[in-house]
Amino acid sequence: MSRRPYMRKVDRSWWLYHPRYVAYMIRELTSLFVGLYCALLVVGLIRLAQGQAPWEAFVAAVSSPLGVALQLVCLVFAIYHSVTWFALTPKAMPLTIKDEPVPDIAIIGAHYVAWAVVSIVVLIGTGM
Repeated sequence: MSRRPYMRKVDRSWWLYHPRYVAYMIRELTSLFVGLYCALLVVGLIRLAQGQAPWEAFVAAVSSPLGVALQLVCLVFAIYHSVTWFALTPKAMPLTIKDEPVPDIAIIGAHYVAWAVVSIVVLIGTGM
């Protein structure tokens, strides 16, 4: 005779009981919006390849109030996702130089510097 193992019931709102879990779940949710914005950019590239009329229709759609609101929500979530990932980077990618650990602040700071440099290059490239 075999016994079934004990399976503890898990409440669906288990993640609401600890602030660290809430932050984790919010971060995971933000990745959906980052993916959504990437899909929007791919659609834009497809419309651009299809010709002037589809491209202008796409630009009109993303320039509408709903399109701008969607992009702003995606921007806020992308910033939150990036900031939380930069904070986790020292744990995910511990570095050592000459058998000495690199301070967490140096790793995080390097990511912010790289983010700023890439942002400036993109802004200069777009003529802003």
